[in-house]
Parts: sequence; C-alpha cells; structure tokens
Amino acid sequence: MKLINIGFGNMVNADRLIAVVSPDSAPIKRLVQDARDRGSAIDATYGRRTRAVLIMDSDHVVLSAFEPETVMGRFENEENKGEG
Repeated sequence: MKLINIGFGNMVNADRLIAVVSPDSAPIKRLVQDARDRGSAIDATYGRRTRAVLIMDSDHVVLSAFEPETVMGRFENEENKGEG
C-alpha cells in the first residue's frame, strides 16, 4: 500500500485514487456537495481553501488544501520510489 501525503500529515491510499481535480468547476462543486450530503466527504483542509479534490474508488471525496499538481507530484514520487 502506497500512501500519499495530501497535507498536514493526512495520507490517502494511492491504489484507491481515481482522480485529482480542481474544485473550481460547477460539476465538481456539485460532486463535493453531494458527497457532503451523503456523508462521504473527507475534509483534510484544516480550514484552508480547498485547492484539490481527490476522487476515491470507494465513492469518497477527499478535499485537500494542496494544488492538484502538488498532489500528483507526490503521487509520481511515490511511484518512482517503488520502482527503485
């Protein structure tokens, strides 16, 4: 199991990650609101602005205060560690 740091010591399982997207578009805002309504949103922003939304294969939506590029960079670094 590979874990990705999504900020403030919070980690997600890289094997369960489907997508990392920006929260700015209306469809993503609706997706986040729907996840909050059904109780499957995980807010890992510690009160900061949401800059990335992580979509998991378990229908959970994880909110991060890091940019999507930062999260994906950490994902790629984790992938490279596993190869070496």
